[in-house]
Amino acid sequence: MKSLLSCAGVLVLCAGAAAAAQDLRNVTEPAIPPPCAVLDAHLRADAGGIAAADETRLDTRRIQDALNHCAAGKAVELRAQGGNNAFLSGPLQLRNGVTLVVDGGATLFASRDAAVFERSPGSCGVVNQAGPGCRPLIAADNVRDAGVMGDGVIDGRGGMKILGREVSWWELAEQARAGGHQQCFRLIVANHADNFTLYRITLKNSPNFHVVYNSGDGFTVWGLKIDTPQRLARNTDGVDPGNGARNVTITHSYIRTGDDNVAIKGGEGGASHITVSHDHFYWGHGMSIGSETYGGVSGVRVADLSLDGPDNGIRIKSNASRGGLVQDVAYDHVCIRNSPNPLFFDTGYTAAGTLQGNRLPTYRDITLRDVRLYGSGKISFNGYSAAQRVGVALDGVLLDDPAAYTYSIRHSDFHLGPGPVNMKLAGQDTTVTGKAGTDAATDACSGMFVPFPR
Repeated sequence: MKSLLSCAGVLVLCAGAAAAAQDLRNVTEPAIPPPCAVLDAHLRADAGGIAAADETRLDTRRIQDALNHCAAGKAVELRAQGGNNAFLSGPLQLRNGVTLVVDGGATLFASRDAAVFERSPGSCGVVNQAGPGCRPLIAADNVRDAGVMGDGVIDGRGGMKILGREVSWWELAEQARAGGHQQCFRLIVANHADNFTLYRITLKNSPNFHVVYNSGDGFTVWGLKIDTPQRLARNTDGVDPGNGARNVTITHSYIRTGDDNVAIKGGEGGASHITVSHDHFYWGHGMSIGSETYGGVSGVRVADLSLDGPDNGIRIKSNASRGGLVQDVAYDHVCIRNSPNPLFFDTGYTAAGTLQGNRLPTYRDITLRDVRLYGSGKISFNGYSAAQRVGVALDGVLLDDPAAYTYSIRHSDFHLGPGPVNMKLAGQDTTVTGKAGTDAATDACSGMFVPFPR
């Protein structure tokens, strides 16, 4: 892979203009802390998961007790032992300075009992009109320097039947398409958790979003793998930083899931100073910003990214009920293959409910540099109105087969160059300035598309 970032374990964008806007921390590769406690697995899982007879043998209490009594700077380690390789748990709360480590060969499974996740009686595992009804499997609320690490697996079992029910978590989400909210738990949720870290862990089959990080300063995701089916896994976003998040780095990670691979949320408090680098995305809904942007999104740098077969590639989405200003966002050396919507800038996003409101979306100071598209699809740059526009600089943006793409463009302003651009940029209320270069195209994406690691 072409490297835009330098120095073993230290992330620094090469372009000087980018350095002021990305994650402002000096981010280095994390290290797994020494254990304060080592817990041995008592359950055994095979390809079919945990035996039905073991579904009530929860490890929640002993894991939580170990977390509660662990000193800051140490870890609670879950390990396979003597042929046993599985832990089964309901909600866990991380503590200040404490890391949960799942060793290679061990899996932490989420309970299939909706009752252990409910916030109030009957609030989880249903479809209703209420707010969030489920607690996450792992919460990091109002803590500092906590993390989840290890070479093991955390499996939410979203495709399996809820205990006592003939419906899975994902089937519940499908039922909610007809109206209401699916009350399905998330795997990891961090709120007001400064300096939170995910390192080397594999996450699978979350019933809802895999990772949410809100209202914190300092979030590092390094070497994460998310492996969840493409279809019938609705609302299973990979990593969602936002709503007051700042100084975020997502790097050296591999994500395939049923919804956004990464979605930067600009809700209350906005989102700023975010770096997404050295990553590989596969199926999913792409590298997204939104749909909430009313708190503002700024200072985002996406570099050295491959997207192989996603429903959407580079995507900014919002509407008039949840829109706001997205600005100072740069995508540098991005390779997109076989995506029906490789470039999708949408101000009429429909999946979030009503389109009407007074929170109007505007996207400006967006840069696409050294971006390559392979395959075919639709390219969309759709501003909301003549006043709320999409403003994009295109520098070295090339389609492998220009005739294979269609366009939807309105209320947009483009600046071309100095690199070549071979897109058609005509549309309603659209301006084009600058001059694209004529340099011969090179295979800048050689080696970028790699298999999902096993």
